[in-house]
Amino acid sequence: MSTLRLSYYTLSSEAYQGFAATKKALEKSTLGKALIELVYLRTSQINGCSFCLEMHAKALRKDGMPDHKIDSLAGWRVSSHYSARERAALEWTESVVAIDQTHAPDEAFDPLREHFNDTEIADLTFAIALMSAFNRLAIGMRQ
Repeated sequence: MSTLRLSYYTLSSEAYQGFAATKKALEKSTLGKALIELVYLRTSQINGCSFCLEMHAKALRKDGMPDHKIDSLAGWRVSSHYSARERAALEWTESVVAIDQTHAPDEAFDPLREHFNDTEIADLTFAIALMSAFNRLAIGMRQ
């Protein structure tokens, strides 16, 4: 990318700290770090944020996720590397990221109930929304 347009994280430090607090809260979620990072990575793929793509792929590798699983994420629907729980989360991720097109249908939401409790579904949705916001900041400000 080009030069950073604005140092948004220092210029709007209080707002940025709110995002950081949300991220920290999600780290305590029973979803688990690996699933959250996988969702962050998929969200960043959809949104086209190269900064976040590198960061989350690196974090997943550091925590032991196999390369083949990270490398096949964009094609998760036709890959055998993902559990039913991960598939439900990834379906919801795609639905929420493209909410202007999908309107988060029941077909994407209902399978979550088989794998997640209500708090986890809320946490998952916050993780998707948070990463979408971070993507928009990084892309818009050319991070």
